[in-house]
Amino acid sequence: MKPAEAYILNQPEPFKSILLHLQILIEISFPDVDLQFKWKIPFYYLNNKPFCYLNPSKKKGYVDVAFWVSAHLTKYNEFLISENRKVVKSLRYFSIDDINEEVLLTVLEEAHQLKGKGFYKKK
Repeated sequence: MKPAEAYILNQPEPFKSILLHLQILIEISFPDVDLQFKWKIPFYYLNNKPFCYLNPSKKKGYVDVAFWVSAHLTKYNEFLISENRKVVKSLRYFSIDDINEEVLLTVLEEAHQLKGKGFYKKK
């Protein structure tokens, strides 16, 4: 078992259920992703480039799906959270019922199309 998978399975509820649901959605929709364990969290890579990561915050009670190319994202920006961050934006889920699959998959698809872009948006 990969370290990232073990990390997900060892999370307390509701984080475990949220993470497992997100993992299934991401891996079914993007079969070429590579789940790794970087910076002590599950991190998806696509073609050896960072794609998105899953960041549970037990202290605040949510799971973020954070996007590496978030500076370039244009779809569903009203759902993307950048609180206390300079570049990274994420979709935030407090429960499995909060996951709007249409929004998640649309943002993931846009991130996939932007995979060649850098972390920062150059002017």
